[in-house]
Amino acid sequence: MKKLHVYMLKSYLGPFVFTFFIALFILLLQFLWKYIDDLVGKGLEGYIIAKLMFYASSTFVPLALPLAILLSSLMTFGNLGEHYELVAMKSAGISLRKAMKPLVYLAIFTSIAAFLFSNYVLPVANLKFGSLLYDVRQQKLAFNLTAGVFEDDLNDFVIRIGEKDKDNKTIYDVQIYDHTSKLGNIKVTTAKKGFMELTPDQKRVIFTLYDGYTYSEITDQKKYKETRPFERMKFSKQELTFDLSEFQLNRTNEELFKSHYSMLNIKQLNESIDSLSKQRIARLDFYKEKFIRGYNYLGKNDTILDTLLVKVDTGLADTLSSNKAPSDTLTVDTLTLPVQRNYEKQALIEIVDMAQKNARNLKDDAHNYGNEYDSRRQVITKHQVVWHQKFKLSIACLLFFFIGAPLGAIIRKGGLGLPVVVSVIFFVLYHIVSMTGEKAAKTGEWGVIIGVWLSTILILPLGLFLTYKATTDAPLLDSESWKKTLEKFNIFKKKSPDAG
Repeated sequence: MKKLHVYMLKSYLGPFVFTFFIALFILLLQFLWKYIDDLVGKGLEGYIIAKLMFYASSTFVPLALPLAILLSSLMTFGNLGEHYELVAMKSAGISLRKAMKPLVYLAIFTSIAAFLFSNYVLPVANLKFGSLLYDVRQQKLAFNLTAGVFEDDLNDFVIRIGEKDKDNKTIYDVQIYDHTSKLGNIKVTTAKKGFMELTPDQKRVIFTLYDGYTYSEITDQKKYKETRPFERMKFSKQELTFDLSEFQLNRTNEELFKSHYSMLNIKQLNESIDSLSKQRIARLDFYKEKFIRGYNYLGKNDTILDTLLVKVDTGLADTLSSNKAPSDTLTVDTLTLPVQRNYEKQALIEIVDMAQKNARNLKDDAHNYGNEYDSRRQVITKHQVVWHQKFKLSIACLLFFFIGAPLGAIIRKGGLGLPVVVSVIFFVLYHIVSMTGEKAAKTGEWGVIIGVWLSTILILPLGLFLTYKATTDAPLLDSESWKKTLEKFNIFKKKSPDAG
């Protein structure tokens, strides 16, 4: 390998690793800010939080990787241009295209690695992260007593303390209400002082109470609600043990989350899409058969009922559009039938009512089936969106390199100043268009291909344009070149001294 290629790789890999982890760190801070209320005060162990952060960081790679490629490539070629190293290469007969060659190979390798990560690693990371986050959010707050507050975190017990020492163990003026009998406050324990401590396995808490009373209402006697008998027991020392297993983190079976579309690879997505599509078609056939059977049932016993149903169904549609009740316009008197004289008026009223009722039921069923059919379509669409996202990530990595590298060579400015600003602007615009398109695709407003690939289609011409301008040494951002161009249109043209 040529020394120039080694030098280019070293110049690029340092900023790439640095910007990648900086981007991950910023996204992780955003995650903590969003879920801080679900993490604080629950007594979670350090390794649980570390696992959650690691899984969360893995899910942020599709956002951090393209941004890191854009920023690092812009910084690398910006530094080379700012220190005139690109000029030295060109004077030695090495074009920008040849200088970019090792980094192009590296960008292609990164794109392939991004696809493999998106297809094989990201689904597992989403599964681990989603299931663990669900369990953490369901976790109850850690057991802690606050002075002057009735705490009901323990099942069937309510505890109140008057004061608590700084050691967080010694408590005073203790009141414990036992609700295990489900009959209210029929058993109360009070004590002037006590100590609370956890067992070594952290699964139980032991209250050691001193100088107190236990009051109990007796409910196993006849007419106890009238006589209200009770007993009082005085103690100098008493120990009460409470189970804290409900405050421990209980892990949910991950199999319950595996069917979600964000936790599937391409092969699994293809199988799910095929299965869901077949189910959707089967449901559609079921809808058609049910409607045909319903209409046949309405008219199979009497020809007048079938005729009335047609009239009622038509009238129902007309009255719905005018916000009037069908009974206001559809009555026996308004129906003209050649067989009407063969029926009594009461019979005709019953027939009309039954026809209207069945027509409304069929209309409601059609509305519900339509909603179900649309929801099934949206689920299939979400699977298709995730399928395309697997390829979109690798293509975005490659395109952002061909934006950042030539743009850095053009602006000739390195460091973390202007390159960061330019990179963030490009990435934010790309991300906004990407999110908007994917959301429109999931709701059915746009097609899946247009919704997912719109952002990539928009940045592709930009990458080709910048690469062409950089490799042909076009003065795209040269102030003198722009000034001369504008002077041709009498802009910024110097006035002569004699000009009045």
